Amino acid sequence: MSVTIKKIAPTASELRSYVKFGIDLYKGNDYYVPPLIFDEVATLMPDKNPAFEFCTAQSFMAYRNNEPVGRITAIINDIVNEKTGERTMRFGFVDFIDDAEVVDALFKAAEDWGRSRGMNKIVGPMGFTDMDHEGMLTEGFEEMGTMATLYNYPYYPAHMERMGYGKEVDWIEFRMTVPDAIPEKYKRIADIVARKYNLSVKKFTSRKKIKQEYGHALFELINEAYTGIYGYSPLTERQIDYYIDMYLGVIRLEDVCLIVDGDGKLVAVGISMPSLSQALRRSGGKLFPTGWYHLWKAIRGKVDVVDLLLVAVKPEYQSKGVNAMIFADLIPVYVKNGYKYAESNIELEGNENVQKQWEYFEYRQHRRRRAWSKNL
Repeated sequence: MSVTIKKIAPTASELRSYVKFGIDLYKGNDYYVPPLIFDEVATLMPDKNPAFEFCTAQSFMAYRNNEPVGRITAIINDIVNEKTGERTMRFGFVDFIDDAEVVDALFKAAEDWGRSRGMNKIVGPMGFTDMDHEGMLTEGFEEMGTMATLYNYPYYPAHMERMGYGKEVDWIEFRMTVPDAIPEKYKRIADIVARKYNLSVKKFTSRKKIKQEYGHALFELINEAYTGIYGYSPLTERQIDYYIDMYLGVIRLEDVCLIVDGDGKLVAVGISMPSLSQALRRSGGKLFPTGWYHLWKAIRGKVDVVDLLLVAVKPEYQSKGVNAMIFADLIPVYVKNGYKYAESNIELEGNENVQKQWEYFEYRQHRRRRAWSKNL
C-alpha cells in the first residue's frame, strides 16, 4: 500500500493525534517513558510556545490505508542559524514503524520543506531549543528512559544510515549510585572553593521567593553557561518567563542548589528532581483521570532515582571546583529522600569537564544518543 503524507495543522485536536501516535507506537515497551500529552501539544503550538517567535515549523504525519504509521516535525531556528551563519534545519518529534517506504516519505517531506525555505543541511532529532528533547538513542535500548530524554526502537539508527545520514554529535548518559555520605575529597574541595572565592549555598523553601529573587537570574545564567554548547539556542525573555512557571512550579526545592558570591549574585545552579519515569508510564502521558496522582506521588513521595536536570556554572567559575559545592549540598538531601541512583541525562561526549564530576562516584555510562545530519 502506498504512503500518504499529510501536513498537520497547529490545532490542539490535530496535534493531540500527532502526539498520541508517538505514544501508541511504544505500547507494551518496558523502557519507553511517554511525555505529558498536553505539554507536548503546547510545545508544537505557535500560540503556546514562545520559541515560535524565532522558529518556523511544520509537522507531517504518514498514513497507510488511513492508519498513522509515522510522524516528523521540520524546524528552522533563526537565532541559531544567525549565530552560526548556517542554513540548517532541524527535524524532531520523529517516530515511525519499521518500514523503509514510510521513513523515506516522512524525511522527504521534511527535507523538501526545508529546501523550499533555503536550507542546505538537516540535523536531528532536535527540538526548537535545548529545553526540548534531542538525540536519537543508539545504545541503551534496555535502560529505562527519563522524562528529559527520548526513547526509540533499535531500528531507527539503521534507517538513518540507510538514508545517508551521518553522525553530527553524540551525547552520553551516566547512572550514578548515590553514596551514603559526601565523598571526603568532594567535601574538601567544596570547602576550599567556598573559602577561596567567598561563595555560599543558597536554599529556598518558598517557590514565590525563589522566583522573585532568582528566577530570571537562574535562566540568564543558563544562557551564559551554555552559550558555546553545540546547537544551543539562547532563551528569550518570554521563554524565561515561560520556563520559570513551568519548572519552578513543580520541582522539589530542596533538590535545587544555588551558589552565590559575597554580593548574593548567582554563580552556579544545580537543578534536580525525583524521577517521574514510572509515574509517566503509569499515567500514559495523561493527567486525568488518575495521571495527576501518580505524578504528585512521585514528586512529593519516595522514589529511588533522582534526575539531574541541569548544572550551570558562570564561565569565570568553571573548572574551579564549584560543582563540588553543589553536590556537597545535594548529596545529604538525596540520602534523606531515599534516592539510590542519579541519572545524569545527556552530556556531549567530548565534554570532559562535565564528566569529571562523576569520578568520585560509582557510575556507569549506560546510554548514548546521536544527532544525525545530511546535506540537502
